[in-house]
Amino acid sequence: MQQNMEQYYGTEWPKEEKVKCREMIAPEARYIFVYEVPIVISNTKKRLMPTNDHKGDVVGFVHYRFIMEEELPVLYVYELQLEPCIQGKRLGKLLMQLLERIARKNCMAAIMLTVQKANLSAMFFYTSKLGYCISRISPSRVDPVVGLGKSYEILCKAFDQEAKNKLE
Repeated sequence: MQQNMEQYYGTEWPKEEKVKCREMIAPEARYIFVYEVPIVISNTKKRLMPTNDHKGDVVGFVHYRFIMEEELPVLYVYELQLEPCIQGKRLGKLLMQLLERIARKNCMAAIMLTVQKANLSAMFFYTSKLGYCISRISPSRVDPVVGLGKSYEILCKAFDQEAKNKLE
């Protein structure tokens, strides 16, 4: 996590890292882990060989929670982390699509997440590739002057009209 995040938080990172570590062990935290599956080469065939003994190394995860925001149930994505070696291979998009399905199956009104403004690739990923927008509860939309001083934006994808009205 530090490798992916420290550069975007700058001098705030030591404090933020402690907050994130506390968030990660909260009872309401939910996770999806991504493991690297070993490839076994036998004669001329390559094939994936997951085993019960060795799943491979964790190369990514998503941490999310079911919370209330503006009196609506939402799935909030706390972290989406992928090792640099697997970034850009559509796995982040797959994980976000999976979270959207989880949110809809659990009758959530929206998915929300926080992105550091300095993380331009993440902002582009969520807004341009996945259709998220800056939420009306994001500091830059609540008060543009105050929002300028904040290092983050809150993004949202609403699933119904009430959520669009309150969150987008």
